[in-house]
Amino acid sequence: MSPPGLTAEQLQQQVHSLGEWFHNLDLHGVQTAPRHPLGDFPAVFWRTFQRAFPTDLRGRSVLDIGCNGGFYSIEMKRRGAARVVGIDSDARYLAQARLATQVLGVDVELHQLDVYDAGALGERFDVVLFMGVLYHLRHPLLALDLLHEHVVKDLLIFQTMERGGTQAGPAAEDYAITERSAFERPDFPKLHFIEHRYAGDPTNWWVPNAACTEAMLRSAGFSVLDRPAREIYLCQRSTRPEVLQ
Repeated sequence: MSPPGLTAEQLQQQVHSLGEWFHNLDLHGVQTAPRHPLGDFPAVFWRTFQRAFPTDLRGRSVLDIGCNGGFYSIEMKRRGAARVVGIDSDARYLAQARLATQVLGVDVELHQLDVYDAGALGERFDVVLFMGVLYHLRHPLLALDLLHEHVVKDLLIFQTMERGGTQAGPAAEDYAITERSAFERPDFPKLHFIEHRYAGDPTNWWVPNAACTEAMLRSAGFSVLDRPAREIYLCQRSTRPEVLQ
């Protein structure tokens, strides 16, 4: 429920005081981002892949990396997760998530951490959500390696912005030094680097194609179980390539 004595108008003022929201949440009738350029985001996006999540998370622990305003953390609690931890490097987003969880009466543990430091939590989680973060990172493969090493116990729900080919082709075990044509195929893994800005955002550094996303996940030790929607990957922690062991 809302904090004691807080009217809808006062709640609206608190929402406004926390700056622009990227997650549009319904806080007992108060919308946090009613003019979101992507519509009712991320609810409309969530509906395209929510079938990939277990409907009953009782007894399971969940880590939401880059939790933003808390939409997915809240959804995980609604599915009965025993413990949900949300981390974000942005203090403003964490303040938004704290307000949202307080208003909705949802128990989510929040910490200001970036993905590289997630191991400082000192535990592995049954389900890890890592969505909308990779392309903001200077060192994306390192982040996946660290998640495998310290954080993911079982399932990884992964999402990244992708551009280019949407299909992954067969990966050869080796390529001759004279090979050229494979690199021109649309289904060959490619990771595009953005030196300046994309969509006006200077923190958009990397944009993979679908083949690159799958290859990076496999390289970090995650098996892709399902692609329930565009740019969404349901993965399970598995063994890392022999060269990394």
